[in-house]
Amino acid sequence: MKPHDHETCAARIERTMGKLGADDHELLIEGAMLAAAHRLNARMHRLGMTAVDEDLIHTYLLTINEYRRLSVADGESMKSLAAIEDLRPAFVRGDYPGGAEAAQHALQLLAVIRGRAQTSET
Repeated sequence: MKPHDHETCAARIERTMGKLGADDHELLIEGAMLAAAHRLNARMHRLGMTAVDEDLIHTYLLTINEYRRLSVADGESMKSLAAIEDLRPAFVRGDYPGGAEAAQHALQLLAVIRGRAQTSET
């Protein structure tokens, strides 16, 4: 997928998330992860770190060497996506208390990735 297509998908997901409330924490966390992955893919494509037919799905599916290589290009975004993914077991698949707060944290992490991705747009 080309960077522009990733950005279009991310924006659409984020618009949909804007219709959700704090009680929709599972959807907000999941949406943040999907939008963040699209934005990070767009950034990595623009930086030439990944080919347009080579998309990052989840950070935990990467080899250690690949995670490190991509982290050299943008460690803050890689850590932010990993942190959103780490919220999923407890608050999307599980029923831990504090889901609304976790969702807000996921949205803050998404904002970090969005900001970094926008700095690489050409």
